[in-house]
Amino acid sequence: MKVVTLSLAGLLYLSTANAQSLPSSSLKGELQSSLLQHLADENTQILRELDSIKFVNAGERDVDDVVFDIQDVGMVRKLLALQKEVPLNYNAQVRNYIELYSSKNYKPHMGRMLGLGQYYFPIYEKIFKEMAVPEEIKYLSIVESALNPQVVSRVGATGPWQFMYGTAKLYDLAMDNYVDERKDPYASSYAAAKYMLESYKEFGDWLVAIASYNCGKGNVKRAIAKSGKDNPNFWEISRFLPKETRNYVPAFIAMTYMFGYIEENDIIPSTHDYHLATDVLMVDKFLGMDNIAGALNIPTASLKLLNPGYKKGIVNGTVEVPRRLVIPKMEDMDQEHLYAALNTPLAVPVAIVEAANDDLRVAGSGAVGRYKVKKGETLQRIADKFGVSVHNLKAWNGLTSSRVAAGKSLIVSNSSVNKQLASTVSKTSKSKKESSSTYLSYVVKKGDTLSGIASKYKGATVTNIKSTNGLNNSKLKPGMKLRIPQK
Repeated sequence: MKVVTLSLAGLLYLSTANAQSLPSSSLKGELQSSLLQHLADENTQILRELDSIKFVNAGERDVDDVVFDIQDVGMVRKLLALQKEVPLNYNAQVRNYIELYSSKNYKPHMGRMLGLGQYYFPIYEKIFKEMAVPEEIKYLSIVESALNPQVVSRVGATGPWQFMYGTAKLYDLAMDNYVDERKDPYASSYAAAKYMLESYKEFGDWLVAIASYNCGKGNVKRAIAKSGKDNPNFWEISRFLPKETRNYVPAFIAMTYMFGYIEENDIIPSTHDYHLATDVLMVDKFLGMDNIAGALNIPTASLKLLNPGYKKGIVNGTVEVPRRLVIPKMEDMDQEHLYAALNTPLAVPVAIVEAANDDLRVAGSGAVGRYKVKKGETLQRIADKFGVSVHNLKAWNGLTSSRVAAGKSLIVSNSSVNKQLASTVSKTSKSKKESSSTYLSYVVKKGDTLSGIASKYKGATVTNIKSTNGLNNSKLKPGMKLRIPQK
């Protein structure tokens, strides 16, 4: 496949060379003529390249109505000027998305994205630089979630980087009754960076890696096999990919173009409620965000906005697994008051219950679990019961209010997981009533044994560790997370 790779470098070089070789009497006229001729030749070459690719490389067949002109040549030049590590190829699909994103109706949305990007992009840039991921991939989060950490897709993909439950588990994102790290911009960005790096190392092309983020590595591998090519680029396999993915990559390229030419596209950032200057603390206690917000003299809602991963307004940190807390950086901060708040743990049960699988793509009529609301129950109480968030419940069930009528049947995710989870929650609730038992979270290290772990904690035994964690044997793997009973 031919890819448009022309740039202004050759034109500028030629201009300089010609200027040095022309006599002074004819310099101006000859140089202008040379420049114009070279520009015309280069434009003709770009148009020839564009006509050769059209929609074909994106898997489309109807190309009769596709026409490129000098404006498309300008777009090619602009994308080449922006291009860093990720190829920013141009074809009719990319053009369609650029036209959409630059339209009058879309401009307010782009303004919101630019405003929110003032907060989110520095986070992404720092993490991507640390992980050696191309900075421009940050724009993919706009395509994924419109920079909304609370968004949940129709199939259960969650957070700014839209992780499904299984993929989130694979990349060690915590999802329990207190936190959903898919919604945490820091944790989810590290996971997204790891995924991109692994995909790039496997496929050798950043656009193919981006495609795999949308449709999965399995679909990409099948597309490569169908293409019959070794190490193909995205455009060579796109016609074998799902339609959504064929659109996904052009949308990313178009979004990169829009943010590369903000002023030219007359995009003005909207205002937002985020504190742009922040500090990140690691918390090893269960702390109430309302107490911390009070110490900072800001609304609790402002603190929750900076920490969208916490479901209950509680930072569930422990010594073994400290949690991230983002706070605004303020000159007039009451350090003494804040210190007291950070060292006043909540008197709440610290039992950690694994969240249910909220992947709604599970096949079968009985795969989606339902729950009939009882009189007096609230969405928050139901969410806590099944280890999910209120936002998810509202999204899955099309609810706009937090009120729910008794007798209504709600989707609460995968039934087989929920039955096990409901049983766990029920046992945990009884445990809270019958004793003062609590739990600590422990990450298994190389060489650990159940007996060795049990000996470290008062009240823990091999038997109750196995029972609490549903272990059928004593085999442990490094990285496993265990709940350790405490008296």
